[in-house]
Amino acid sequence: MRIHRTVFPASALLILAFVVYGALYSEAAWQSAQLLQGFITGRLGWIYTISMTLLLGMAIYLIFSAYGDIRLGKPGEEPKYSYFTWFAMVFSAGIDIGLYYFGVAEPLNHYMTPPRATPETVEAARQSIALTIFHWGFNGWALYAIVGLSLAFFGYRKGLPLTFRSTLYPILGERIHGPIGDAVEILAVFATMFGVATGLGLGVLHVNAGLVYLDVLPEVSLSAQLTIIAIITVVATISVVSGLDRGIRRLSELNFGLGIVMLAFLFVAGPTTFLIEGYLDSMGYYLQNVVSMTLATDAHDLSSTWYQDWTLFYWGWWMIWSPFVGVFLAQISRGRTIREFVIGVLLVPTFFISIWMGIFGNNALYIERVQGGLSGVLEQEHGTFMAFYEMLGQLPMADLTISLAMISGAIYFITSSDSASLIIDILTSQDDVDPPVGQRIFWAVLEGAVAGTLLVAGGRNALKALQYAAVAVGLPFAIVVVTIAISLFKALRNEVQNPSSRRESDGSMDS
Repeated sequence: MRIHRTVFPASALLILAFVVYGALYSEAAWQSAQLLQGFITGRLGWIYTISMTLLLGMAIYLIFSAYGDIRLGKPGEEPKYSYFTWFAMVFSAGIDIGLYYFGVAEPLNHYMTPPRATPETVEAARQSIALTIFHWGFNGWALYAIVGLSLAFFGYRKGLPLTFRSTLYPILGERIHGPIGDAVEILAVFATMFGVATGLGLGVLHVNAGLVYLDVLPEVSLSAQLTIIAIITVVATISVVSGLDRGIRRLSELNFGLGIVMLAFLFVAGPTTFLIEGYLDSMGYYLQNVVSMTLATDAHDLSSTWYQDWTLFYWGWWMIWSPFVGVFLAQISRGRTIREFVIGVLLVPTFFISIWMGIFGNNALYIERVQGGLSGVLEQEHGTFMAFYEMLGQLPMADLTISLAMISGAIYFITSSDSASLIIDILTSQDDVDPPVGQRIFWAVLEGAVAGTLLVAGGRNALKALQYAAVAVGLPFAIVVVTIAISLFKALRNEVQNPSSRRESDGSMDS
């Protein structure tokens, strides 16, 4: 074993303590989660709003600045992966199974209970797709871009290890190797573990609901969910043992292809003209109002919880996914320029997701407004997941498309899980980019255990328990990410002003 003497045991013990506490004292864990959620959303939600706004501004600035020409590697070094493979891996690591069920449930929710429109009106329909794109679009991918870019820059331009402590070198200097650096790494591991576990928990609810819809299982139950977690964890473990090129790469390409097939089918089988016009309308609204939506907190509407229930949940979710997605993006992006990296991580995924949400969401809205019925499904227990399958059930070849959606959704989690297991292992090892297989298996299994604990602790409120975990764990890491961004810009300015200070891939950084 090659482990960091502080980060590995501290991270493992903290996570194992949560698993034991949540499993043995599930009711107390649920009550604690509710109290923590209420305090964060009521008092500290503004930290998320400011952080996500700053990061989006920084990412856009980098595209047009002189820093964009800097290459993440040695001069003239070429990227390892083609654009298609690179983007497939970026997208599959950065997005999980939620893209499917939230692509239907979220627009319907915003249509029925919009934050700033009359429910079930044309304006509510326009806003519903735009708000969904907002939660899945520029802001979240800007966060990924800044975190991944920081890691790649300090790793490939300054020769530092591909870990989070390295990104703080311009601020902390050699102190990154002490307790502060250890604390940052432990927080990154903790956030990563809960990020992938939250995604797995939501994904299991999605798959369980699909199997019930197809009459494979009699009901949505905790025992079924724990079984599905065990199966997916085994597959993810096999993939992570296979490594980056054989396991993660091939699954990413397969899943990206399945997603395109699903989009094409919904586009052709659904109301095609309405989908095109609805997408253009909603995308125009989003681009016109992205700044106001980013800064909106509903502070003057004291009776509304929409901002806390939706936007803060998403910002927390993006935050806890950013550590492992950032390291993964850095790993696969050596040789690309900063401008190329930011455009590929910020603009391309957002454009693809806007099409995805436009097709999935507008199909659901069309069925609801013309035929009705989906909103009723949404109000049922597990309706967030069942509404997706009910929408597919209204289209041709429903059994086939539902089966493909469950397979593709499971692969989304597997690719995220195996990349997260590898990244956690790197962070908790002695800066080893190819840590031992046994350690990878340990973290992959622990991810499944955390996901199961969240479902057990939440019980009938499993979905809320997963949302609460995202918001609570993501908040402290938001502060770390903003500090990382400041450190990056300080290093970039020094890179341009003092070219002689560059040290590329030699294991150190000039002071």
